Amino acid sequence: MKKLLSLLIYCGVALLHAQEFSMDVVKNMSPRNIGPSGMSGRVTAIDVVLDNPDIMYVGTASGGVWKSSSGGIKWTPTFENEVTASIGALAIDQSNPSVIWVGTGEGNPRNSLNGGYGIFKSLDAGKSWSAMGLEHTRHIHRIIVDPTNPNVVYAAAIGSPWGEHRERGIYKTTNGGKTWKNILFINTKTGAADMVMDPKNPNKLIAAMWEHKRDPWFFKSGGKGSGLHITYNGGETWKKLTDEDGLPKGDLGRIGIAIAPNKPDIVYALVEAKKNALYKSTDGGLKWSKVNDNNDIGNRPFYYSEIYVDPQNENRLYSIYTYVNVSEDGGKHFTQLMPAYGVNNGIHPDHHAWWIHPKNGQFIIDGNDGGMNITKDGGKTWRFIGNLPVAQFYHINTDNAYP
Repeated sequence: MKKLLSLLIYCGVALLHAQEFSMDVVKNMSPRNIGPSGMSGRVTAIDVVLDNPDIMYVGTASGGVWKSSSGGIKWTPTFENEVTASIGALAIDQSNPSVIWVGTGEGNPRNSLNGGYGIFKSLDAGKSWSAMGLEHTRHIHRIIVDPTNPNVVYAAAIGSPWGEHRERGIYKTTNGGKTWKNILFINTKTGAADMVMDPKNPNKLIAAMWEHKRDPWFFKSGGKGSGLHITYNGGETWKKLTDEDGLPKGDLGRIGIAIAPNKPDIVYALVEAKKNALYKSTDGGLKWSKVNDNNDIGNRPFYYSEIYVDPQNENRLYSIYTYVNVSEDGGKHFTQLMPAYGVNNGIHPDHHAWWIHPKNGQFIIDGNDGGMNITKDGGKTWRFIGNLPVAQFYHINTDNAYP
């Protein structure tokens, strides 16, 4: 404050006496970033320290990982010197919040996505990182840490959308990332688009496998490799769910999954098929029934397919896509929580990351193509985080007359 006051006095004196401004006055001052204030770039992953929710980590599509210890007021970059800045997944070891896992490679395979280079681990709350393998998976969209044994970690790898390869599917480590085992592999075209763990049984997981292929001029979403798989023994064996279990017939595409934290027998699946629809299970994921196939469940499944359940209310669902829609009746009907293009709320469209406090469903963090927003009243009002400088550049061109 004294330096600032001195600078203002100096400037006033300089103007009065028409003296030349000397940079010596500010030579010991460091500039700080105060923007962008209009928009940011795509946020793809969010996690928060539950014992101290002011500590937040945010992963971005092409701007690395950012950390706040002030509830989103101030941010510092924590993933600046690694081999890639594209982030697909984040997970905090809540039993020891100094341990952070990051899966690289954005999990939203549009034609402008950036590739990753495996999974990373920090033991000092993001100050430094160690590469922990899976370099050839290219895109990791989910990481789950076993809450009863932090050495057990699961990683869901979509894999490269540009071509066939072997390194995709569900991976598991039992020694804190020293070695990994591919515990669910379908074929060289099919990766893992989503994965959830039963909050009352860490050996039970449901995985959404997704066959897809992107070309510069075309995208194919779906195929025989797609489908839901469930395990009760930590991935040693899996059961594939089919139309005999209530899912739609034919080839499926991308699937988003959500388990109700307060009633884990209730599971929702947002299924891309010949007719996209929301499905519900009331027996933990074994049998399914269609709930809603209207357009308000979501659009562009390859880019979104994200659904979340309020931790205290199994009937309140959030479908995040171009808009954010909310249901209060288990998915039968949805209304808009966030309209597109900031109508009445100033929030950027195209939503990809959604975090809800497990003991307070009013506290939500949203990540979208224009940055990040926080609400403490269930979405009535939102605070835009204007100091995440991760704006994205999609195109470069030159003037051929003056190249």
